[in-house]
Amino acid sequence: MSYLGPEFDPPQPRRPRRGPLTVALAALVPGALLGWVVYEEVGGGAGSGGADRTASAAPASGTSAVPSPSGHPASPSPSATDDGKQPSGSSASGPLKGKVVVIDAGHNPGNFQHTAEIDRKVDIGTNFKECDTTGTSTNDGYTEARFTLDVAHRLRTLLEEQGATVKLTHDGDSPAWGPCVDERARIGNDAHADAAISIHADGSAEGNRGFHVILPGSVHAGAADTRPIVGPSHDLGVRIAGNFVRDTGEPPSNYLGNGTGLVTRTDLGGLNLSTVPKVFIECGNMRDSKDAALLTSGAWRQKAAQGISEGIVSFLRGS
Repeated sequence: MSYLGPEFDPPQPRRPRRGPLTVALAALVPGALLGWVVYEEVGGGAGSGGADRTASAAPASGTSAVPSPSGHPASPSPSATDDGKQPSGSSASGPLKGKVVVIDAGHNPGNFQHTAEIDRKVDIGTNFKECDTTGTSTNDGYTEARFTLDVAHRLRTLLEEQGATVKLTHDGDSPAWGPCVDERARIGNDAHADAAISIHADGSAEGNRGFHVILPGSVHAGAADTRPIVGPSHDLGVRIAGNFVRDTGEPPSNYLGNGTGLVTRTDLGGLNLSTVPKVFIECGNMRDSKDAALLTSGAWRQKAAQGISEGIVSFLRGS
């Protein structure tokens, strides 16, 4: 997802050290700081982010792998296919029994064939914006839409194993395109979701690396009123960021968020129109070669799903 809007922060100079909020994230999620120190010592990882953007591309392949969960009970690792699809079905019991989570896989693989439909403007409260976009891709043609759907399937499996009821805003072929950003928010609202997450990857310049979580800013305009969800969404976002650092080794963005891994925006319809706690996550920069190597790895995508899952579980359990 590329950034165009009133909340867009121009790329910041790269910083060799992370800001103080990185430590705060780690303090909130036990072990996150340790994971970050290990990351720095071994010099590994890659990262980045993205949400409103266009690109044309062809799919690429990936493989699945078993992550090493930390901080929560271990979940059996799914044997995912390249697209991450798993047999679904909420567990009858588990720590998240009775909780509803909505997963919004950014963009849709079918958007490339429906440009006229996704170009239609919809009301996001503060202004009108395109219904949806195609998203970005790696330089080798692995699309953001394919990446987000893969991670969404993996995340669904992990959350259902914890007993949650999980709903997707779309599943690649249904609907054939979109849905529009206002409808994506409405799906979470109508489900009375306890938490909602929109998954993306960025399309910034080479050298811009790291993930960031997008939090809703305070908006009270037109059909949008985020004031009741700003606080809980911030809590959700901080917990996801801390776990994502630990499980993936991906650093906070070096070009947005001043090294905190957190960015607040008021120009995204998916956040503006939400009435339930919701955040976006930009998992990495598809246009950076180091990040792209991670994003196209099924093993890393499983770690990304694990980190997001653990953040959601922590939020819903209040622990």
